[in-house]
Amino acid sequence: MQHPSSICAVQDMLAGQDYICGRALGTVSFLALTLARPLFLEGEAGTGKTEIAKALARGLGRRLIRLQCYEGLDTASAVYEWNFAEQMIAIRTAEAAGGVDRGHLKDELFTEEYLVERPLLQAMRPQPGGAPVLLIDEIDRTDAPFEAFLLEALSDYQVTIPELGTIHAPEPPIVILTSNRTREVHDALKRRCLYHWVEYPDFDREIEILHARVPEAAETLSREVVAFVQALRTEDLFKKPGVAETIDWAKCLLALDVISLSPEVIADTLGAILKYQDDIARMQGSEAKRILDDVRAGLDR
Repeated sequence: MQHPSSICAVQDMLAGQDYICGRALGTVSFLALTLARPLFLEGEAGTGKTEIAKALARGLGRRLIRLQCYEGLDTASAVYEWNFAEQMIAIRTAEAAGGVDRGHLKDELFTEEYLVERPLLQAMRPQPGGAPVLLIDEIDRTDAPFEAFLLEALSDYQVTIPELGTIHAPEPPIVILTSNRTREVHDALKRRCLYHWVEYPDFDREIEILHARVPEAAETLSREVVAFVQALRTEDLFKKPGVAETIDWAKCLLALDVISLSPEVIADTLGAILKYQDDIARMQGSEAKRILDDVRAGLDR
């Protein structure tokens, strides 16, 4: 599928994949596709940064290649490594056959046959249907040396394997980088990208998202769920619930045949939206009732 021809077309394509986004995110996504520039999405966990890469891949009919970042990530995990087990078998087989030409054997061992491709190298390869979507998820978990390597790889869309040479992408992949801002990512990497801060959605947009992702939820319950979660985000919590938690909670309530929130139901299901015991303990009992009363008063106005 060709890239959408307008901002509205991008929003419509994403909406077709149950991803509801505003004009600002639709604009920067359109520009990233049109200009073949990496898109750097930063924001709180659970605001939908990873999901947009998945939605783009589905909407465009492209392969999604995901590189999940973590502390200590290196080129062996991100780009390539050699299949040492298969190489050793080849060496033993050649030795058993006798008459080993070590120079020739070395050339045979370091070929594509023994190469294990990791996400960055896979993204440089031609893919059926067009260039893949490369999701570099939670780049803030890596360290400065890997950022420097990534800067080089994304500048020219190529990687170098000493034994094979430089592999250049015939068509640049669609690159999405995400960060939860647990640390600052270097400016040099950000400057190579189009940048967007992904906010929590407002009430109306979160209702749209819930309708798209949990269409079987009744309107009254959906409004109560969204209003309650949005109220929780204004509280002094260690970890505020994201959109993913809103969706999970609505699904849990449906599984329990809940038609309306109550303090008892909230107490029983807080683990679906809050992930730290201190936050759960704080929202138990009278505090949950207070927030629910405020929510209902606001919805009735």
